[in-house]
Amino acid sequence: MSPQYTTIIFDLGDVLFKWSPETKTSISSRTLRDILSSPTWFDYECGRLSESDCYTKVGEEFILEPEEIARAFQQARDSLQADDELIALIRELKAQTNGELRVFAMSNISLPDYEVLRTKPADWSIFDQVFTSGAAGERKPNLGFFKQVLSATGADPQRTIFVDDRSENVLSARSLGLYGIIFDNPIEVGRALRNLIGDPVARGGSFLKQNAGRLISVTDRTEKHAAIELRENFAQLLILEATDDRTLVDLVEHPRTWNFFQGKGQLTTEQFPFDLDTTSLALTVLRRDKQIASSVIDEMLEYVGPDGIILTYFDHRRPRFDPIVCVNTLSLFYTYGRGSELHRTLQWVQEVLRNRAYLEGTRYYETPECFLFFTSRLLASSGDPELHAALKPLLKERVQERIGAEGDALALAMRIIVTDFVGIRNEVDLRALLPLQQEDGGWEIGWMYKYGSSGIRIGNRGLTTALAVKAVEAMSTPSIPLSQPPSPTLVGSPTLSHKLRPNPAAAAATPTPTIPTGRHRRNSSLRNSLQWLWHGGKSRKAVEV
Repeated sequence: MSPQYTTIIFDLGDVLFKWSPETKTSISSRTLRDILSSPTWFDYECGRLSESDCYTKVGEEFILEPEEIARAFQQARDSLQADDELIALIRELKAQTNGELRVFAMSNISLPDYEVLRTKPADWSIFDQVFTSGAAGERKPNLGFFKQVLSATGADPQRTIFVDDRSENVLSARSLGLYGIIFDNPIEVGRALRNLIGDPVARGGSFLKQNAGRLISVTDRTEKHAAIELRENFAQLLILEATDDRTLVDLVEHPRTWNFFQGKGQLTTEQFPFDLDTTSLALTVLRRDKQIASSVIDEMLEYVGPDGIILTYFDHRRPRFDPIVCVNTLSLFYTYGRGSELHRTLQWVQEVLRNRAYLEGTRYYETPECFLFFTSRLLASSGDPELHAALKPLLKERVQERIGAEGDALALAMRIIVTDFVGIRNEVDLRALLPLQQEDGGWEIGWMYKYGSSGIRIGNRGLTTALAVKAVEAMSTPSIPLSQPPSPTLVGSPTLSHKLRPNPAAAAATPTPTIPTGRHRRNSSLRNSLQWLWHGGKSRKAVEV
């Protein structure tokens, strides 16, 4: 994939080179900076005055001896040091793009001062060319200087990044169509450049592969508990589903029912009960014989509450229920053609969606996006037209209401995936998601679920990254399947719910589950969203203390 941007123009002073205005002369640092902002100094930078004439004129204006001015600026020049880390990043970006990226410097600097600067230890080979105000006869923020540079380089403003420490210079660059970055935080600027130049999908994929088998969940830190690593199956199954790469995950598999934890319970009872949530996810992500799946479904039906709503645990002593657990269990039932057996659970899920009961999350899941995401996954598990008629239009309304809402990287990725599923192009949340990619290629952790009693949150960078990659892909490819059901040879014709029974002809027309996907046309690249990066929620799981 070619980089979205092919040219970067850097300022030199206070960006690639640092210096100190503190000198051992009588001229204060404040006065030195005032001199640098004077019209006389501007003329000197543009080559209209010689160095000696500049010092003489400045001395008259500031009531200073020209010799003292010369000594002060000599000491300031002596303090110049290259930013080796930023220069190394530039080399990295050029290598990453196989020579496609061109890098230029554009500086307000006189020719005599530039000659001194070139004597400083630095890798000047990173620049394809250096433009100075002394040679151009113009200085930033004047548009004429920018136009000279664009003309000389042949750079496309729409594919050019400009980095400068002064906001007025960045504003002028942006007015000509360049992507402007104010250099105020080296770490953030470096991260922005990696995100703008690099391919977010490739970088995310590289993070996942480099950490294969070590994409472990963690808890957040609380006043009572330190953050710990959590060995659990649920996130591993979701990563597997998102990537279709078994080498990335570390699972403790079970032949029938599954446990959230891979071993003893952590931060809860050690003998933690098996749960319907993880079991349903496992049986829809992994290929299982229909006979085994059916026997598990039969067992699940023994755990239905008095309201006809499926419960969370294979343990009658824990009669908990949660709408997202219900959704995931419905996905299993519909995948294997038995959705009609949980019609009261489906009715409740529909009411939760209709009445926005999920907006503060649920007992086990942290964000409203989790409910919306897993609801879209339910729809993706089955081609049942009545199920889609009952939930999909309402899901579209509800996710559209969430566009632009605050959220961590996981919530944003889930929201983008759901909007894609229902046919909405969600550039707003993509603009918020892309800058959250870290220097190592992974996305910031997002909180997926939590312990039901203590509220301790659980997250997984691997899961966040896997879904973020899916979300970015959704915005750049024609469609994005959310999940793959078990082999159609193992799954019979879907049985429709008690309330949503179609006519026989309709049932015959859809003998096997299909995966509905977004059909809206995507006719623009990620570049439009990337240009907004630096201008301008929560997911809970069945774990109970």
